[in-house]
Amino acid sequence: MKNKFRLLERFFKYYLVESPLTKRKKFLTKMTPINQVESLLESLYPLDCQPNLIRLGPEGDGGYLIPDDLEGINACFSPGVSTASGFEKECATRNIKVFLADKSVNAPAENDDLFSFVPKFIGSMNNNDFITLDHWIDLSIPDSNNELLLQMDIERSEYEVFHSLSERNMKKFRIMVIEFHGLDQIWNLPFFEILNRVFVKILQTHCCVHIHPNNITNIEKLNGIETAQAMEFTFFRKDRIINSSYQNSFPHPLDRDNDPNEASIILPSSWYSN
Repeated sequence: MKNKFRLLERFFKYYLVESPLTKRKKFLTKMTPINQVESLLESLYPLDCQPNLIRLGPEGDGGYLIPDDLEGINACFSPGVSTASGFEKECATRNIKVFLADKSVNAPAENDDLFSFVPKFIGSMNNNDFITLDHWIDLSIPDSNNELLLQMDIERSEYEVFHSLSERNMKKFRIMVIEFHGLDQIWNLPFFEILNRVFVKILQTHCCVHIHPNNITNIEKLNGIETAQAMEFTFFRKDRIINSSYQNSFPHPLDRDNDPNEASIILPSSWYSN
């Protein structure tokens, strides 16, 4: 009996994680306490607030739900260009200057007079290949009174970007849409601590108003909590929010699958108030 209790104790303290080098090898990492995971998820419960959400961008991948509060936004910063620029193009049609960055492509998928492209990755340093979000903002829009929009999908580099982002520039973003990756690793305590500090930092100035799981990824379940590997979060600056309550119904009518050829994924109930 004593051995059984020791085995149970070991399971709840440690979490098996696939090695990034090979899926055949695994290593043990300390497991995140369930109360810490639950506390993070509760802090991210999306708010239902005014103004209402609209969809900006294409019907599939690259389209996002944001608050209908774009008037007065001077510029959109969009790191991670990839092969689609529908969201950025719609920003330009609203006379919003769009700054794009990506070292992996030569140019955005579409052209527009309001587009400004830099062939660099966004990260936590400034060199020939990388530029910090702070440095990029200060070079592009030096006026401190600008209202900004952020749309970012940079495949796990989002964590280092937010750890290095100043509070001064964080407050300039009225709306932020970020795809966070590796969320199935919330039970991996070292990773959770990195992820949690990013969300705590964001939630000092912004509230979550929408979450959309990317249906190209899988759902993982542990301790009764389901998590998609990648999800798109929309954050709205607190001073812009009117008459808020919690959203309790998902998906939103304007949500669309990232890939219409894959099975739909509905936001797991652990991630919203119900």
